[in-house]
Amino acid sequence: MTTTPSRDAAIRRVHDLIKNINIAMLTTSRPDGTLHSRPMATQQTKFDGELWFFTAEDSLKVDETEERPAVNVSYSDAAHNRYVSVSGRGVLVKDRKMAEELWNPLYKAWFPQGLDDPQLALLRVDVEEAEYWDAPSSTMVQVVGFVKAILTGKQYAPGEHATISMSPAPTM
Repeated sequence: MTTTPSRDAAIRRVHDLIKNINIAMLTTSRPDGTLHSRPMATQQTKFDGELWFFTAEDSLKVDETEERPAVNVSYSDAAHNRYVSVSGRGVLVKDRKMAEELWNPLYKAWFPQGLDDPQLALLRVDVEEAEYWDAPSSTMVQVVGFVKAILTGKQYAPGEHATISMSPAPTM
C-alpha cells in the first residue's frame, strides 16, 4: 500500500531536491500547441509551493503563459543524479516588494534599470505536481545495482522515483 505524503512533506521534499540547482528549463505552449523551453534562473528562496522567475513583461513566455497557463519547470543535477519535473500554472506578477526580496545585482544584465526597469516582472509558477528521480551518485553503487539486476533477473531500479501532488487536500 502506498501512502500519499502530506502537502507540507511534499513541499519539503521538492525544496530539498531543487534548492541547489541554479538553472531550470521552463516549458510553455505556443499558440499552435508546440512546446517551447528556455533556461531560467531559479530564485534562491525557500520553496513553499510556488516558484519565482524574473522576466520581461513583454516576453514571449508571458504571452504564452497568459494564453495557456499550464507550464513545466525541469531541474537537472547530473552530478548528483537528481532530476525533477514540476508542473503547474504560470501567472505574471507585478510586485515590487517581491522583486526587491528576490533581486540579485547580476540581473542588471537583463534589466539595465534594475528594479526600476519598466519591463521587470515576475513569473510565478503555482506548483500542482512534481515528479522526481533521485539516484545514488556513486558510480560504484550504480554498477552494483545494475549487476544485481542482471544476476537476479529483476528490473534495474537506479534510485528513488515518485510523483507527488502539491494540491491542497480536498475538503470534506
